[in-house]
Amino acid sequence: MIIIGNGRVITRDDSNPFITNGAVVCDGGIIKETGIFAELKSRYPDARFIDARGGTIMPALINMHNHIYSAFARGLTIKGYNPKGFLDILEGLWWKLDRTMNLQDTYWSAKSVYLDCIKNGVTTVFDHHASFGSVEGSLYEISRAAAEAGIRTCLCYEVSDRDGEKKSVASIAENEAFIKQCNAEHNTMQAGMVGMHASFTISDKTMEKCAQLADDYNTGCHIHVAEGLSDVTDCLSRYGKRIINRLYDMNILGPKTLAVHCVHVDNQEMDMIKETDTMVVHNPESNMGNAVGCGDVPAMFQKCIMLGLGTDGYTNDMLESYKVGNLIHKHATGDPNAGWEEIPSLLFKNNAVMANRYFKPELGVLKQGAAADVIVTDYIPLTPVNASNINGHIVFGMNGRSVITTVCAGKVLMENRVLINMDEEEIMARSREQSADLWKRINN
Repeated sequence: MIIIGNGRVITRDDSNPFITNGAVVCDGGIIKETGIFAELKSRYPDARFIDARGGTIMPALINMHNHIYSAFARGLTIKGYNPKGFLDILEGLWWKLDRTMNLQDTYWSAKSVYLDCIKNGVTTVFDHHASFGSVEGSLYEISRAAAEAGIRTCLCYEVSDRDGEKKSVASIAENEAFIKQCNAEHNTMQAGMVGMHASFTISDKTMEKCAQLADDYNTGCHIHVAEGLSDVTDCLSRYGKRIINRLYDMNILGPKTLAVHCVHVDNQEMDMIKETDTMVVHNPESNMGNAVGCGDVPAMFQKCIMLGLGTDGYTNDMLESYKVGNLIHKHATGDPNAGWEEIPSLLFKNNAVMANRYFKPELGVLKQGAAADVIVTDYIPLTPVNASNINGHIVFGMNGRSVITTVCAGKVLMENRVLINMDEEEIMARSREQSADLWKRINN
């Protein structure tokens, strides 16, 4: 049993949202109790004590869309790469990267990313993987790294016809094999989805196979939707319909499917997303970096679409994405009030609801019976803090590296900025070696 206390507790429990000097009691992978620190310390004298030192105790964070394999692109220079648009970015960078990756690249990029997630207080990651240089076994390498890190993760492989039918078939098989393994093992920390790249690289035949696979295993699809305008124009020209309409007709949408980005969806498509209870993931930093536009999050939020927040591989710091998400909609709309309600709801509420469609127990809240996923930050406010202004303190006062302690499923992964079961120096050294080798292969 563990008591995490002597700090300000943000519970995300509507019945008891903020405790000035509180504590959280973890028993195994479950929260046993939250309350006043002195009372709980007295009630459980033999429990291991983790001292928040006056900082902030809050639920661990969730990333609803990441690309772990993209980690090794940091600092990469590719000969002749000078993108003029989004398709140039895909063809000139990301598809060259994934066509070159081997299983060792996949494993060490996953080790380094999960390590970074722990340091940023992220304990649940939905990842979308591509390594067309080595498809078979790639999800198992990421799975192995996640298990070693102690992180909860949902994995999928990016099905696409862009490299031919053989690779497409292998990608579908990789998804199926991993989903079957998770189901057979009744794995409570890992789950599988059917990964799909995007409408413009997937034929009807392949899409039908993906829909059938998801239906066979009662899972969902994880697909990029209308990220760039080229995806929309392709769908209109080839199929005579918009992307969401095509996905609806192909039985891809539904409550377990992640439609990522949805930057260029119209009003009727939003209604279809809502009707099918499909989940949407907003990735503000990536959308800005790729210059693809700003999705109409306020409109989707008003329609009560299940909308969450991800990073698309841009970062592993969800609080950084929170800050950017708070700003991008103010900039896009010219409304200084935009984002105040929407973005914290995405990160602190909806991400947990979405992740709970794949994992139990309840995530994203510190209350009895919920998952013992807890983080401590070193943030001590210089102004009054209470239940009504906690989001303002987080967006202006914290970032991922404010996190000093990370607990996932009741296991301490980092305490006072010391990683417990991971050798950071070794992982970083091996990752530098492996990424340098990958860069040589890409440029040869």
